[in-house]
Amino acid sequence: MSELRKDPISGRWVIITTERQKRPSDFRIEPTEQTPVDFCPFCGGSEDKTPREVLAYRQNGGPPNSPGWDVRVVPNRVPALQVEGTVERHGDGIFDRMSGIGAHEVIIETPDHMQTLATLPEAAIAKVLWAFRERVVDLKQDRRFQYILAFKNHGAAAGAALDHSHSQLIALPIVPRHVREEVDGSRQHYQIKERCVFCDIIDQELRDDERVITESRGYIAVAPYAPRFPFETWVLPRRHRAFFEDAPREEFDGLSHIVKTVLQRMNKALLRPPYNLVIHSSPFYEQTGAFYHWHVEIMPVLTKVAGFERGTGFYVNPVAPEEAAKVLRETRI
Repeated sequence: MSELRKDPISGRWVIITTERQKRPSDFRIEPTEQTPVDFCPFCGGSEDKTPREVLAYRQNGGPPNSPGWDVRVVPNRVPALQVEGTVERHGDGIFDRMSGIGAHEVIIETPDHMQTLATLPEAAIAKVLWAFRERVVDLKQDRRFQYILAFKNHGAAAGAALDHSHSQLIALPIVPRHVREEVDGSRQHYQIKERCVFCDIIDQELRDDERVITESRGYIAVAPYAPRFPFETWVLPRRHRAFFEDAPREEFDGLSHIVKTVLQRMNKALLRPPYNLVIHSSPFYEQTGAFYHWHVEIMPVLTKVAGFERGTGFYVNPVAPEEAAKVLRETRI
């Protein structure tokens, strides 16, 4: 029998269609493959084919925009938002618009075209995550920006334009709606119970042990109670903190380990699926420290969003989170 489940943070409802429960083999997965190419602007040695880097890690030094790097950050050649200009808001009757001010950067995760985030060593993944943090800290100084989303589209079906492993970062002059729903829901929970809803979720998931996938140093990976997508996974820091960029360096080892573990298990259980990964952190200029909790969301692309979802805002998920957690938990890597 199908059930409706309510997300305890945002209040969003989803439909779990348990009577047509699907296992990994039932999905028409578009496997992601790394294939050699004659030319790729993100590969080592092609540094002159991208905009000039704003950040790079080189173990043996070397000048900017030269080979020998481990992680490299460059402005997006075709940015969604422009960094130049001022934030101007306009009213047009009942409509509102504002200038498209922001920043759009690409984090090139490795110079090796054949590597992915799942296959990189944990130390290399930690560098990628630390690059996210460094760019957020730098861009946060620009008072025009209210929010920065770090995200990864892996595979064409997930929105990646290039096969070479990379992530992106977009700074916005407004707070995105999904993040606003999380912040507002977390605030309401705290006003009633004087506790962080994410911390409550961690405590209950560890106690119930039905939706826990794996644990790492300071982190837990769970299938959320009301997942929008099959095998959706959240990585939650055990230590309460509102801002991703406030996490100390020593916590990035545990984060890189659990992210790699989850991606490897998804690759094996779901045959290298395309996926989206996002980091949700607190808006910059709001007092959220008591109740908001930064986290990572990893969403394999296994189903299509169609008319019902677009028309209602309800997501239909053919895999119960308890079953998804069991499959990933029992997958050996």
